[in-house]
Amino acid sequence: MAELGFHLPSLIVYLVNFGILFAALYFIGYKRILAILDQRSDRIRESLEESDKVRSEATQARQDLEAQLGESRKAGQQVLEEARQAAERYREEEQEKARAEAEEFLRRARAQIEQERNQAIEKVREQFAELAISAAERVIDRSLDRDAHRDLIEKALSDSAEAQRN
Repeated sequence: MAELGFHLPSLIVYLVNFGILFAALYFIGYKRILAILDQRSDRIRESLEESDKVRSEATQARQDLEAQLGESRKAGQQVLEEARQAAERYREEEQEKARAEAEEFLRRARAQIEQERNQAIEKVREQFAELAISAAERVIDRSLDRDAHRDLIEKALSDSAEAQRN
């Protein structure tokens, strides 16, 4: 071996030194390095588990949010439908009130017209009675008893009014 450039006693010393160094590093550093690597792999595994957990929670939260959004949409549409129905009922009630007010106005107007017509007929009767008495006085050329003739004329007018109604 000397021909190859190896010196056997040096080689043995090197091997013993390497063995001692290896044993010292194994007992002193290797266990610590393995413990640190194990801790690091545990932290990485925990981080991966935590990220999976957060991802699943986020997915669940998104699904819950979408479900709540759907419910909110339904509730909003229900509120809109109720508001539309309330507006329709209000519109119908207002139309009914307007109709009732119009009918009441027409009824009052008709009653007033009837009253004014009756007053006009009464005035015409009075004027006609006066004209008839004046005419009769001129024709007879003497004064007639106005009250007696008025009663006769009123009776004639009522009889003719009843005949017209029937």
